[in-house]
Amino acid sequence: MEFIENYNLTGLLIGICTFLIIGLFHPVVIKCEYYFGTRCWWVFLILGVIGVGGAFWVSQIFWSSLLGVFAFSSFWTILEIFEQRDRVKKGWFPMNPKRKGEYNTKE
Repeated sequence: MEFIENYNLTGLLIGICTFLIIGLFHPVVIKCEYYFGTRCWWVFLILGVIGVGGAFWVSQIFWSSLLGVFAFSSFWTILEIFEQRDRVKKGWFPMNPKRKGEYNTKE
């Protein structure tokens, strides 16, 4: 951490890690909706609350920032899981054949 602070790389490293965290959540949304549907939203709520608590608890700005990014990416994932269900209904993503009954196709 001393090297990063001496060369003022904290902001750049936070940006790179933010990009990676958000990029990680995209396939997680797709896979979670495919295998579990929207019923797994509460897992991301718990992860978000833990991330917020961790961001308050950790005193180093780098780790606190990353925990905050993780927390709010988890919260955003709740919305994205429900939107992913709509994208599956539109045929943009594959539907899990084991859960066909969960998709209302009469809309």
